[in-house]
Amino acid sequence: MIQFDRVSKRYPGGHEALTDLSFHLDDGEFAFLTGHSGAGKSTLLKLIMLMERPSTGHVLINGKNLGRLHRSQIPGYRRRVGVVFQSHHLLFDRSVYDNVALPLQVSGYPVADTGRRVRAALDKVGLLGKEKLNPIALSGGEQQRVGIARAVVHKPRILLADEPTGNLDPALSEEIMALFRQFNEVGVTVLVATHDIALISPLHCRELKLREGSLVGGGGHEAV
Repeated sequence: MIQFDRVSKRYPGGHEALTDLSFHLDDGEFAFLTGHSGAGKSTLLKLIMLMERPSTGHVLINGKNLGRLHRSQIPGYRRRVGVVFQSHHLLFDRSVYDNVALPLQVSGYPVADTGRRVRAALDKVGLLGKEKLNPIALSGGEQQRVGIARAVVHKPRILLADEPTGNLDPALSEEIMALFRQFNEVGVTVLVATHDIALISPLHCRELKLREGSLVGGGGHEAV
């Protein structure tokens, strides 16, 4: 599903964020991406999101080389990838419903289909009764749930999360991880970047470890 083949990313000025990364995540796998601040976790996720392009090497999703996608194909590709951020990036001048509906509205979904999908996503994260509220009225954990609902409302094949529990207490963090598990159980490939080792240890998932832009653990027999 997600394959990195000798991928490096060098930014202008010479900073090399990633160096010669090779690994493969299976369709429907749940894995964690760990490493210190600046290790390259966010850059790796941005390569999958097509927010960045590799300097060398290839990123393949479901066998397709992202480097060969035409600019016009990128929006369609991104609709198959859900993204959850540490800072929720919610719009506080819109309701919870409107925040979750935004990706569908941008993609031109019919109004009736949008309503069904939004309510299904909010139901999944336990917020169906709060769709009319402004996100500012919600707790931090609830705001993160809105962000998750928005990420999965278009039923992506891949769900990426960049430090999704960084601002939450341990109990809420466990709840958020349980939600990711639920999506994974219905076939979604999940990759979570985090530094919270205590949180991920009980889950017994593969851990891709980055150190100064290099993969130092987790590739194992599945490395490309």
